[in-house]
Amino acid sequence: MLRTFRAILKGNLLEWQEEVNQGLQGDCPVQVLVTFIEEESLITTHRRGQQMAAVLEQLAQTQAFSGIDPLVWQRESRQDRERPGEVNDAT
Repeated sequence: MLRTFRAILKGNLLEWQEEVNQGLQGDCPVQVLVTFIEEESLITTHRRGQQMAAVLEQLAQTQAFSGIDPLVWQRESRQDRERPGEVNDAT
């Protein structure tokens, strides 16, 4: 059974942020998986948003998709599948 506990890695030691079961505390080695949670800075997020807006503006100015009918495109690219227990009456 996998259990998750919050901790902070300081050097090569984990500092537990919440109480853990007695089975995890002690001198017996315990195998753990550590996932680094990297929070993106607001500056990076903002810059990415500006770049995306600029690219979308360029696409709009060049009318890159003007020859595409959105309804036809959706019908052609959509692939429905039968749901379990559903009978296909299209035949």
